[in-house]
Amino acid sequence: MHDRAILSDGGQLLFLPGGDGEPDPDRFLGEVLEGWAREMRSAGRKVEYIKASRSTVVALADFSGHFPWEWTVGDADEWFDHLRGVKNCAHSTVRKYQGAIQMFCRYAGSSDYPWSANAVALFGAGFAQVVTEFNRVSHKGNVESRPEKRAFTLKELQALFDLADLEYERVLDSPKRNGALAVLRDTAALKIAYSYGLRVNELRHLQVVDLSPNYRAPYFGDYGVLHVRWGKSSSGSPFKPRTVLTVFDWSAEVLDDWIHNGLPRFGEPMTDLFPTGPGRLVSEPHLFRRLSGYLDELGFPAGLDLHSLRRSYATHLLTIYGFDLKFVQMQLGHEYAATTSLYTLPAADFQAAELSRVHTETLAATGAVVPRPQKTLKLPPASLWRANSRQAKRRNQ
Repeated sequence: MHDRAILSDGGQLLFLPGGDGEPDPDRFLGEVLEGWAREMRSAGRKVEYIKASRSTVVALADFSGHFPWEWTVGDADEWFDHLRGVKNCAHSTVRKYQGAIQMFCRYAGSSDYPWSANAVALFGAGFAQVVTEFNRVSHKGNVESRPEKRAFTLKELQALFDLADLEYERVLDSPKRNGALAVLRDTAALKIAYSYGLRVNELRHLQVVDLSPNYRAPYFGDYGVLHVRWGKSSSGSPFKPRTVLTVFDWSAEVLDDWIHNGLPRFGEPMTDLFPTGPGRLVSEPHLFRRLSGYLDELGFPAGLDLHSLRRSYATHLLTIYGFDLKFVQMQLGHEYAATTSLYTLPAADFQAAELSRVHTETLAATGAVVPRPQKTLKLPPASLWRANSRQAKRRNQ
């Protein structure tokens, strides 16, 4: 049986001998995974997605001790139970893993490809679907984030950015003064992540050319518009670009200070806004560690992370500064307003309107004077989150 010619999905002759002349299961699995990667690339999947999907398949194989053509539904159940019960993975994380396994089994077991027939010929077992309607995590809600995830309050943000500015001072005052430029970069990055409502990947890929004036708001100078070119995409689609307008005047100050006083120290010409060196971008784990260190030092309760900066931006624009929901939706790049509402936590428009109607009728019935609603836009003062004069002077040293 093992002397038969086995064809790959590309129709090429595939020999899989092991050291003892038996078929090599590891090599065969590698061929299947490479074929799956080609299929995903042709469907427009991104490199990171393909790597993560392949790693998921390998993870289940390692956990179960079985190759994919030997998998059973019980193997999948045990792994998913381990992810939820032992590793405490989030609902959405387990669903993502299940989706990758389901897609792999669908591909490898498809009659359009020779993998299942080859597995039967080589190892006596074919590929079967192990993610079913019974063990698949359901996706019925609009949001799957953990309930403890939340936005920063304004006081918490102020304390966070004050500490980030203080960290720069502490590094400068230390004997070695190592890492001052990285602290300055990370502080600017965290402030920009909040003040434009950016996802981490969007923030990391910003370049200086992505900034331009807003001729309807000339008071922001060269920093009135931020062009996001690495916006979150749907499965198999390219990145979604969007334009984010500058809202806070201190955002323009942070950008101007960083671009003219901090960024040139990485060397010139420098195109990336937050680099670690020429051609390298600051990583998400690094930013996460930096923020986690600040949160631990401040003693803030759990539930805050890098994405909380984006969540805070949306929440504050709507509930504190009084911006229209449609404006916030466009700033965040959400396709649907319902998605924006999940970030902001305000009541739906019809709820607010109904509450206002009932209150107005109640006051009118009592003969009281019904006050006219006033919508006043209150932005933070220009000095909020601005570096103090001593720190600004030391940056120019």
